[in-house]
Amino acid sequence: MGNERQHLYIVLILNTSQSDINSESEKVSASPEQRREKARSSSMASTKEREIFVYTAKLAEQAERYEEMVEAMKNVAKLNVELTVEERNLLSVGYKNVVGARRASWRILSSIEQKEESKGNEVNAKRIRDYRQKVESELDKICSDIMTVIDEHLIPSCPGGEPSVFFYKMKGDYYRYLAEFKLGEDRKEAADLSMKAYQTAFTTAEAELPSTHPIRLGLALNFSVFYYEILNSPERACHLAKQAFDEAISELDSLSEESYKDSTLIMQLLRDNLTLWTSDIPEEGADEQKVESAKAAGGDAE
Repeated sequence: MGNERQHLYIVLILNTSQSDINSESEKVSASPEQRREKARSSSMASTKEREIFVYTAKLAEQAERYEEMVEAMKNVAKLNVELTVEERNLLSVGYKNVVGARRASWRILSSIEQKEESKGNEVNAKRIRDYRQKVESELDKICSDIMTVIDEHLIPSCPGGEPSVFFYKMKGDYYRYLAEFKLGEDRKEAADLSMKAYQTAFTTAEAELPSTHPIRLGLALNFSVFYYEILNSPERACHLAKQAFDEAISELDSLSEESYKDSTLIMQLLRDNLTLWTSDIPEEGADEQKVESAKAAGGDAE
């Protein structure tokens, strides 16, 4: 009986070894043409998958199901490919809507909380505070999610230039959203990271994009909002917004028809913010009022 078991054990080892040998033999015997064909098949499958994800994202946008739009575009990003302009915009719109709904909720709850506190109704104020913290937790998760996608997939896959400005601007935006509700050291860290991302985008934009480019203008708009709302510095906000506006005005004749509408819209937002912020600069001790008026203006861009 012992001999039979030993014989069976030896046969199993031999069969397993032969299987491994055959597998290795197939790898070795594959011709360069076969390997290229396999790579082409894999690439075609990946392309088809990408098309499905993009189409799903478009459907989700039309149905206003933005969480699903985000998931579809995250799947595209995870293919580690350079995104097209359309794909970048789909990703941005999806996240903007997902995070925008929470930012609006947070502002409403914060306003109600302040009213309850002013009435001395601490019980209701605590209920609102707990609910607001739930929204903050969701904002934290969304912002952390997009940062991971940008850092691990989008920036490593982008060639620099316009895409680089786009993604670093996005990083600046989402760290800014965190700084809107964080406190103490957490707020300082979010603000520092937002500044760093905006500055990286700004340096690249100045070197590689024309002053009328909508992404460069959108960056200037959002960066100036960061100075105004997060750093409470209307002087620096006005300087940045005015510089971007003046440079774009001087190059307006060279603006392509393709980007004319987007660029002029952002220039109008820059001018509106400048009008609002310039009137605030002489006012001393009105930081809180400044921030609220800026938020009411809603002056940031895609």
